Amino acid sequence: MVNHAGHDGTNRPVNDDTISSAQTSEAVSPNLGSIYGLTPKVEAAFHEAFSQQEWQRVRMLLDPLHPADKADLFERMGMKECVALIQHLGDDLDPEILPYLNDDVREEIIDNLGPHIVAQSVTELDSDDAVTLAEDLDPDELDDLLAALPVQDREVVEQGLSYPDDSAGRMMQREMVVVPPFWTVGQTIDHLRSFEPERTEFYLIMVTDVNGHPVGEIRLDRLLCSARPRRISEIMETDLRSIPVLMDQEEIALLFRRYGMVTTGVIDEEGRLVGIITLDDIIDVIDEEAEEDLMALAGVSDGSIRTSIIETLRARSAWLMLNLMTAVLASLVIGMFEETIEKVVALAVLMPIVASMGGNAGTQTVTVAVRAIAMREFSPKTAITFGIRELFVGILNGLVFAVIAAVLSYIWFRQLDVSLILGFAMLINLVVAGISGTLVPLILLRTGVDPAVASSVFITTITDVIGFFVFLGLAALLLI
Repeated sequence: MVNHAGHDGTNRPVNDDTISSAQTSEAVSPNLGSIYGLTPKVEAAFHEAFSQQEWQRVRMLLDPLHPADKADLFERMGMKECVALIQHLGDDLDPEILPYLNDDVREEIIDNLGPHIVAQSVTELDSDDAVTLAEDLDPDELDDLLAALPVQDREVVEQGLSYPDDSAGRMMQREMVVVPPFWTVGQTIDHLRSFEPERTEFYLIMVTDVNGHPVGEIRLDRLLCSARPRRISEIMETDLRSIPVLMDQEEIALLFRRYGMVTTGVIDEEGRLVGIITLDDIIDVIDEEAEEDLMALAGVSDGSIRTSIIETLRARSAWLMLNLMTAVLASLVIGMFEETIEKVVALAVLMPIVASMGGNAGTQTVTVAVRAIAMREFSPKTAITFGIRELFVGILNGLVFAVIAAVLSYIWFRQLDVSLILGFAMLINLVVAGISGTLVPLILLRTGVDPAVASSVFITTITDVIGFFVFLGLAALLLI
């Protein structure tokens, strides 16, 4: 079967010079320019037409836009306005919009469309997009959708959902071009021409034996540049990098990045070709994984600007509770030296500097370490090299900023002993930050905990506790 290799690839330009608030009936001409995307003038014209309920103009403005731009426009609207627009469009809603939508917006739209319209939309989507849409539905909504789907489409969705989340089976596309190795180039080209034009967007032709096992692949450029009498077996690439159907999407993204892949086949447990994965899906995975790591480092889970108050509170409270416990631990260390702080007021003013510098230095190290772990760049040898490098960086930074902090402290308080203690504590804490920033992510990884989620909490705790303890401890020992 031949189908799109990814989302809708039609490029339909909209020139924003042709659209203004006064042009309520002028058609958008793609011949006047080549500006792509949802421009401010297009958006302003759309909102004006929508507010005045000029539905014909609304449709005229929406029609030339790429599905991604339509989805972007929907997401910028308020939820009530978005629902009203969806209800007005009804059966005319472009199904290609759905895969591009934010999960929260898509869920709201699906709720208002109803199972039959959603089922109709699913039949017009690529199989990978159909599975993505179905996996976000509630069980009752999924049952209604499956019941409304034709048998063939229902089987595709059910098969996709049977694979684990974030696996190749979930993200693969079932539509692909498959030919036997004994065909000629001419036979293959004639076979491709037999399909409808709108079903011919693909990048790679897979070659399988009689049992469905992939034995080679051919790029379109190689096919078109070969003589018609040549056999497929003569021109196909046999060095395949097929993806196991249960491989995690993060591992797949690493393979695509490492080998510069555009498309590759997916094989089941018995080695049979069951689908393909394309670069557009990998870009989505890379964005998703990067977003997850960013959110995890900040302790905000997968929340978005549309997440409800209750869901936001639930997602963040556990993280804040953990931070509260670590802050209490640091406060207990400070409490141990209460008398020292009372006698030397300068200590209370200067001790946040030690903790802050250590925390920032540790965060710098742990960020590099977490990225290296995510990119699978760490081996025992590289981990040791990285750790030694960060140790020396910590020592050198510690020496530099210890001198700077000590000089500033002396200018401020004119107490040489306090300045020397501050400098020594700064040096120790920056060295500790470098060491812990290397070891903490590796230890968390070894224990099965995501380093992106927990590293920052441990680094902050370690540098705060060590910084306060060394600074105040030395002060209590030498000044009192």
